[in-house]
Amino acid sequence: MTTGWKPKDGVEIIAGTPPGGGTDRSARALLKAIEANKLMDVPAKVVNIAGAGGQKAWMHIAGRAGDANLIGINAPSNVTDVLTGNIDADAIRNKPIAILYNEYLAFISRSDSPITTGTEFVKRLAANAAGMTLSLSTSLGNPNHISLAKVIRHAGAPVKAPRIRIFDSARDVVADIIAGHSEVGIITAASTVPELKSGEVRAISVSSPERLHGVFASTPTWKEQGVDSVVGAWRGAAGAADITGDQIEYWQGVLSKAVATKEWKEEADKYFWTDMYTEGDKLAAYLKQEYAEMKDILGALGLLKV
Repeated sequence: MTTGWKPKDGVEIIAGTPPGGGTDRSARALLKAIEANKLMDVPAKVVNIAGAGGQKAWMHIAGRAGDANLIGINAPSNVTDVLTGNIDADAIRNKPIAILYNEYLAFISRSDSPITTGTEFVKRLAANAAGMTLSLSTSLGNPNHISLAKVIRHAGAPVKAPRIRIFDSARDVVADIIAGHSEVGIITAASTVPELKSGEVRAISVSSPERLHGVFASTPTWKEQGVDSVVGAWRGAAGAADITGDQIEYWQGVLSKAVATKEWKEEADKYFWTDMYTEGDKLAAYLKQEYAEMKDILGALGLLKV
């Protein structure tokens, strides 16, 4: 490392979902790459702090301002939660370090559902959106919800018409679909692979610009089905507020090396992640642009509160 700062004690990688959830997968893939390649001189562990759509994890991190011995796995929901009024920005203050990858979304229905395609889903929304119950993780106004809202708007229905069930983990959304409590779920693609393989659910569409591989190879994109809903949910790493430039540089050194390892690339392929490593000035510019775009989109959808 080129920086003079290094952690002296064990470090924590905070995930705002339970084990198996989206940010947990990111945290554990990162830990695996770090440990397998000895990228740190101190022990590291994943700490799950689930609840409130990931906000409990960020409130925990905000309470440790200046402590560089922990990082959290962040996502666009950090921005959308503030813009939609779900949480005050001061409650989740953090310092973005890097974006690790991008992840696209899957729209799923139970295998015996009459909703077998995205086109059929759009027809159902157009006919009676208010009569539908849908589910997503992890909060209203996040990329999952934005992708869904674009589909609802394409159907010509009010974006607030369907009943939407919110869960802290994508795995809970899958369980909700299988139990028959909601008709369509919107989650990160990797979160439903076991149930796709077992035949318990089907994927009716994905939010990627092109088809995904593996079990999603036969699943059409929204673009293929005539709907403008290309939405990704990146995952990155952020530290507590008030950490120093040297500390950020240290973590960027670790993270940039981690995403170049064989172990990380294997996890990325398994979970349908798209490479998007970004740090420094490019990260700041990207986040600034994304903030403006999210504000515009949420305003158009009637979800903006600030």
